[in-house]
Formats: sequence, structure tokens, C-alpha cells
Amino acid sequence: MSAVVERLRAELRDDSAGVATPAPRLTWTVASDEPGWVQASAELRSNDRTVLLDGSDSVLVAWPFAPLEAGASCEVAVRLTAENGQRTGWSAPLRIDAAFTDAWQGVLIGLAQPDRAAQPALLRREFPVGAGLRRARLFFTALGAAEVELNGEPVDAGVLAPGWTSYRDRVVHETIDVTDSLHEGDNTIGVRLAGAWYTEKYGFHGFAERVYGDQPSFSGHLELEFADGSTRIVATGQEWRASGTGPVTDSGIYAGEHHDLRLDRPGWSRTGFDDTGWSAVRVVDTELPRPEARIAPPVHRTGELPVVDLTVSPSGRTILDFGQNLVGRLRVTVDGPAGTRIVLRHAEVLEQGELAVGPLRAAEATDSVILDGSGPVTWEPVFTFHGFRYASVEGWPGEVDPAAVTAVVLNTDLTRTGWFASSDPLLDRFHENVVWGMRGNFLSIPTDCPQRDERLGWTGDIQVFAPTASFLFDCEGFLASWLRDLAQEQRRRHGVVPVVVPAVLAGPFIGTIAGWGDAATVVPWVLHQRFGDLGVLREQYSSMRDWVDAVLAETGDSGLWAGTFQLGDWLDPSAPPDRPDKARADADIVATAYLARSLQIVADSAALLGETADAERYAAAAERTRAAFRSEYVTPAGRMLSDAPTAYALALEFGLVTDAAVRERLATRLAVLVRRDGYRIGTGFLGTPLVTDALAGGGHLAAAGRLLLQTENPSWLYPVTMGATTVWERWDSLLEDGTVNPGEMTSFNHYALGAVADWMHRTVAGLGPEEPGYRRLRIAPRPLSQLDFAEARHRTPYGEASVSWTRTGDRITVTAVVPANTSAVVALPGRDEFVVTAGRHEFVFDDTAGQARLARPSLSLESSTAEIIDDPAAYRATLAAIASVDPGLADGFRRQTEWVQGRTLRQSILFAPAEVYSAVGDALAALTSTDRSTDV
Repeated sequence: MSAVVERLRAELRDDSAGVATPAPRLTWTVASDEPGWVQASAELRSNDRTVLLDGSDSVLVAWPFAPLEAGASCEVAVRLTAENGQRTGWSAPLRIDAAFTDAWQGVLIGLAQPDRAAQPALLRREFPVGAGLRRARLFFTALGAAEVELNGEPVDAGVLAPGWTSYRDRVVHETIDVTDSLHEGDNTIGVRLAGAWYTEKYGFHGFAERVYGDQPSFSGHLELEFADGSTRIVATGQEWRASGTGPVTDSGIYAGEHHDLRLDRPGWSRTGFDDTGWSAVRVVDTELPRPEARIAPPVHRTGELPVVDLTVSPSGRTILDFGQNLVGRLRVTVDGPAGTRIVLRHAEVLEQGELAVGPLRAAEATDSVILDGSGPVTWEPVFTFHGFRYASVEGWPGEVDPAAVTAVVLNTDLTRTGWFASSDPLLDRFHENVVWGMRGNFLSIPTDCPQRDERLGWTGDIQVFAPTASFLFDCEGFLASWLRDLAQEQRRRHGVVPVVVPAVLAGPFIGTIAGWGDAATVVPWVLHQRFGDLGVLREQYSSMRDWVDAVLAETGDSGLWAGTFQLGDWLDPSAPPDRPDKARADADIVATAYLARSLQIVADSAALLGETADAERYAAAAERTRAAFRSEYVTPAGRMLSDAPTAYALALEFGLVTDAAVRERLATRLAVLVRRDGYRIGTGFLGTPLVTDALAGGGHLAAAGRLLLQTENPSWLYPVTMGATTVWERWDSLLEDGTVNPGEMTSFNHYALGAVADWMHRTVAGLGPEEPGYRRLRIAPRPLSQLDFAEARHRTPYGEASVSWTRTGDRITVTAVVPANTSAVVALPGRDEFVVTAGRHEFVFDDTAGQARLARPSLSLESSTAEIIDDPAAYRATLAAIASVDPGLADGFRRQTEWVQGRTLRQSILFAPAEVYSAVGDALAALTSTDRSTDV
């Protein structure tokens, strides 16, 4: 093999031939065994036209042909010529369908006389199809969620379509080729309809209200094309019929769904069904924004999990364990007498053997089905989802057969692109938890959690997690779609970005909130950096600029964003359970740091887009804010006014301090604080993605490694030791005694604190982007002394790249794969940076992470607590010795000790019984002069 075109795709989706734009950009990757392969030119062929493009561009290349018209289809192929003159063959042809429409034909329809709020409905229409049908396409949208059938069969595998958008300003439509679903003669279209997000009540503490509307509605049209060139439109309108009586009796995102199979109407979506009793539809007078073709993949069933354990709770309930906290619902196969009601309730954890439903708050998360007695039936809810690992089953006829219940996993169907592995199974499990957390919360929009009465698109969560998300899954189309909603909501608020998008919360959550509103600038910038997409900056630029302008209107010329309501470093582990905003890092420091960052992002984006005046203006504003930050919050000695890890991490990672000597002192103080806390985490949502980068970049890799691999509470790995299979919202969502955190807000599936995975990819394994879209990679592993191996793989826009390293004795061997048509900067410890071209490479260097492997100095009760915590074996021996005399004292010592150079171990166990001093002294003496290499 010399070189072949491996993949060709249009715009941002792999899951469909449909494109949402007349000029879809094209991306292709190359597989080659030739080292250093670089593209010199590309030939693109569509129908009878071929275009030659000089240069090496192969990612999001501008459409070189005439714009597509609505309904048009074509095939595109590409052939490449390398710099050495060799030419590939033509790629496999890529079919492209224009998924947009010139004019939306259907009106909104729904039940004419609903008898309750959010009433599910069935809609239908019979219509003839003449001879010579050449093509049929269905366009539909809903205020709510819809499943469409043609002649009794679903038109696609979508779930909860068309998904949640900012309904007042933006709706998306599905485009489905249904040619094979129709036949000459009479045909029938049927629609199952429910309220889903549109009719849900949003809000907390008993103040939840409907934001959008009381009833769901549907709009769509069938576009029929015939061989003679004629066309026909079958659109929603008065001709349709509706029924509010069907098997889905009630449905809600939070409440769950209830079915009565006795109300099923077999054949309701087939021709000839007797719809006596059905009524004419109501034509809804709500003004519908012009639907736009979707750019994000749809929600699908993406997996199934069996029951791994069945138990009976102390109260006598049958509880099923699926072994994994997931998002989805249950599918059951059951047989029983008519009228038998089976109830399924869901929860993420157990407490004292029972479902822990307290964290669900007002969400009932309960599904039920009433059997019709016709024999075995397989049933699954249609318009709801839950976050759960456990489910209780009530009303099952006879004993529950675990094989008859399956957990169906739901999420937006994103392509996996990133993997990580290491020699530490706990770290690998944590990374898998990050993946599962993202899967579950990337469901139509990027939600905060999937289980309680929330499930909202919190802007702060995705702002910190976007880099990790962009590595793990191909999520650009998904996030670009959500950013369109953000921009629409922002326009309603004069540039202010709401804390949740779509915006459904009122009260104190309205205003400029640092770290949350900055999603408007950070997320587009991340998409540009990780996917090489300048287009997303261009589309979001006005939103980015409007956000910083809104903040500047508050701050004036001071450069400081201070004195306003903020969420701050949310969920700092030191914050009280009922006040997650009470972090150690001052909220004004956090806000000003974010203002400086967003201003610089806007300045850099403006420069890339050719907005020269804006680039200069916002760069000056950014520098003014950085100077104000330094003047107000940073001392010349390298101390922050707010002496908290997050404050130091912000100053370092956002480039707020540039003086090398001051930066070194800031990094040293950060390392001191991290050690003082016993290498247990001390940051919240906004500090957590930054702290390991700040430590490692400041020369304290060992401290970053200890922090990452800590298993005591609070830490990233503590939940893993407690059986977590997703990332938690709180560091201690489950307390050490196995009880649920008493805070009002406790979730066991939140991705925000998993943002550290990006550092694991870039630094622990060593794979990251040096230039936007990985056009040039950065290979920069920093082996942690506690690991013997680490690896990251990522399907970049140019092809798969990987970096792995293995420790053998005192040597580190790095193996890297650089995709064709790219290059990489290699930065290894102890060596100057250098550049390599495409191909497979191997490097060897000396292990420099080994001070922990040197001979242990003499340790005693007179040793500083810093010396004790920096020697994991000594720390464990000290705790064990104290616990052998007084377990309670050991627990207090672990939680309360400050691990610093100026305090001895003896001073830190002041007033302990004499037996404790003796036990600790003996334990440390036994460790003296032993080889530390096995203790790390």
C-alpha cells in the first residue's frame, strides 16, 4: 500500500448523507505506509465535473462545486497527489443529499380538545400515491417529541426526535428518505406525539412551571417526486385525524411514562384502520420558527445492558442492578393477566439496600405498563429517559426473570474518537466513568445530569468539559448546534448568556455569571482548536463579542469584574453541602480571570476572521484586565489575595501573570497548598480542569500525579473506590459510610469534574494538538512515577494518532503514530523540542520522575508532616499505627492535619495517648533505609 483515501465525509456528520447547507465542506483522511506523506493537490469529482485544488488542505475544504439546491443529490469522490508525485486512486463515492427545504409546507397540528395538560396523542392521515414514484422524502419537526410511522413501520431509529432546542427561536427538522416505505395506491402516515421537553415544568423547590406550552404539536410534509417530473406534497393540515386515547396515557421527562396496553389500537398507522371516534386535528396558531435541517446526530438506542444482579430490599422490593450507571430506560418481556400493572422505578445508587430516590428530588422517574392479557409482550417506554443503575420492579406476575429485563442505553449517537489506558486500573476505570458520563449527558443537548428534576444545558459544565468531550467523541456538530441555541437565547438578553441553554430558569440565575456565560467564547474556541473549524468561529463571532461586551458594560474601565452575583468555583469540596458557591477562591478573582480569558479569545478570533479593529480593541481590553488582575490580586512575592488552589491555577493557566519569576513562585505556592491538603483535591468546577496543568507546567509534575491518583476523599479516584461507574457531581456524593451526601443537590452522573481527562490525554499520555485540528500534533508525555505505562489514541480530522509510553527500569520508551498529511512537535523531558513527519516513531529517554525511587531518608516523629505525606509508605504506616490504637483519632488526623514543612509529626498528633507516639515511632523506624521504589 502506498496511499489510499481512507474516508471522505461532508460537513459535520458521519451518520447521514444529508447535509444542512448548500455548500457542504469536505474532509478526507489518507492511509499511507510511506513516512512523511504530504498531499500536494486534490482532485474532487462530482457528477461530470472535476476540480483541482492545489495544496495540502484536507479538512473542512470549501465546497468547490455549484451550491446544492433543495432536494438535490450528488456523489463526490476525491483523488490525491502527494508531494513526491505519486497519486492515489479515486475514493469510494460519497453520496450527498441536500437535507434542507426551500419552503416549509406543513402547519402545526395537535389534539383538538385535550382533556389534560401534556396529553400524548396519535395523529394519522391516509393518502394515495400514484404510479411512477421516484423519490419520497419526509420532513418533520415537533414542539415535543414525535415518532413517525408509514404503513405501520417506523421511518427511522430516532428517539425523542427532533430533540430539544430553544423552541421560541429555533427548531430543527428531520429529513428522511422514505421512498421504500411507500407503494402505489393508498398509504398512511401515523405519528406518536408527546410533550417531552416542550411541555415539561422547569424550576426548583416547588416553583417549577411550564415555560413553552401545555400541549405538544407536530408539523411536517412528505415530498413526492415522480418519474414524469411531477411532484406532490402531503402536508400537515385539517385533513389529519387525531386521538388522545392510546397506549401512552401519560409521559414526562421527569415523571416517566405510563402505558395501558388495553388501549392499543392495532393498525392505527395502516390504511383501512377504522378511526371512528377520532377527531379532526387542531391547527395550532403558535408561530413556528422556520425549521432548519439538523446538523447534530440524532438520539438513538446505542447499547443494551443485562441485569447483573437481582436482590430483594429490606422493604421487600425486587431490585435489579445493571452494573453501570447509564441513561436510558428498561425494556421488559412479560406475560400476565389483563389489568396487571408493572411499575418500574429508577435510581443511581442504593442506600441501606433500598433505591436512593432522595437525589431525584421532584422527579418521579417511574414508568409503568398495564398488560392487556393477550400473551407475552415486549414493552419499552417511548418518550422518556432516566439516569440509573438500579431499578425496582413491582407488580410483576410471578417471580421476576432477570433475563426478561434489559437496560436500553440512549444518547446522541456520536462517533467515538478518543481512548486512554494506563497501568493503573483505578485510573482506567475513572476514564471509563468520564466516557459514560459524557454519553449519558450528551442527549440532544449537553446536560448537567440525567436523573433528577433538572437535566438542563448548564453552560458552565460544558465550558470546562469541551476539550475532553472533543477528544472522546466527534461532537462538533452536536456542540455547534447547541451554540446556535445559545446565541438565540443571548439575543433575547442583550448579550447576556443564560446559565442554562435552552433558557428555562428564572430568578437568581439571570445575569452575567463568570465561567458559565463564558461558554459563548470558550466552546467555539475549543471547537476551532480541536476540529480545525474556522467556520464555527465565524458563525458564533457576534455571540462571542456580545458576551464580553455585556460584561464590559458592567465592569467599565476598571478591568475588574467584581461585586456581582457569581457561582464562583462551584462545589469546592470545602463548601458547605447547602452552599456550593462558598468556595475558598474569591468569586471576584474567578470572574476577572474569566473576563481576561474571554477577551483574549475574542481578540484572537477577530484576528483569524480578519476583524482587525476588533482584534486590537479586545486585545487591549484583555491586557487591561490582566494588569488589573495582577494589581488587585497578585503580590510581587507570588501569593494570591485568595490563597486557594483555584486562584493560583487561574492566574497561571489563563496567562494572567507573565513574569517568569512570579509565575515560578505562584506555581510553588500552589504545590505547597496541594501538599498541605494531603494531595486531596481542593478545587471546584472551574479550578478542577486547570490545577494539574498549572502544577505540571510549573515544574511540579509529582504533585500533579499525587493529586490525580489520590484515592482518599475528596479526589477523582475516591468515587471509583466507592464503586462509581460515572463521574459524580460532588466529590463526596456518596459519603465514606455509604450514605448519600445530605446536600439538596447530589448527582451521581455529572461530567464536569471529569474535565481532568483532557490533561490525562495531553500530559500523562502525551497526545494533544499543536495547531488547530491536529494539523500539527504535540507529542509531550510526562510519565508519572506511579505508572509504568500510559497510552492515548485519537481519531483526529486527519486520521488516527497515538502516543504510548512504557517504563523499563530507568528508561522510558515512547511510541507515536503521526497521521499522513500532518507533522508533530515532540517535547520529551531533558531534550529540546523537535519536529517529526507522518509515520511511526519511537523515542527513548531517561526516567526523570524518580525522586520517589531514591533511598528513604530517616523518618521519625520529628520529621515534618510534609516529609511524611511526600512518602506514601510513611503516610500509610503513620495512619495504620494511629489506627491500631485509636481508629477515630486516625480518621481525624487524616482529615485535619496540614502537611507542611514547618510542623512536625509530633506536633500534629498533640495530646494523643503515649501509645500512639510509640506506635508511630516504631512504624517509621521500621521504614527507615528501605528502598522506596516499591512504595510509590
